[in-house]
Amino acid sequence: MGAVTQDTTWLSVPDLVTLLGQPVGRIHRLIEEHRLPATRRNGRLEVPAAAIRDGEPLPELRGTLLVLLDQGMTDDEAIDWLLAEDDSLGTAPIEAMRAGAKSAVRRAAQLLG
Repeated sequence: MGAVTQDTTWLSVPDLVTLLGQPVGRIHRLIEEHRLPATRRNGRLEVPAAAIRDGEPLPELRGTLLVLLDQGMTDDEAIDWLLAEDDSLGTAPIEAMRAGAKSAVRRAAQLLG
């Protein structure tokens, strides 16, 4: 697994409230339900901007996050994997999902276990 790039854009909960047009409680539910991957950065909960497309959470993310978590990864490890370049995919898994390669990403995730 490659390193997470430093150029990842992160969104705070207030950013997500504005971007998604949803109340804070709904944003926290999306995170709790693993529809949005979140990690604590600089003392606040943040989500990688790549997890949002057209003002909505990427629908492909939840299933992939659950595969990773079922294999024993922590939320932070799953986020690191999603954002790091993967040799088998030729890009970061989250970018591959954004490009429509959900099945390839899930296969790569399953091979980690």
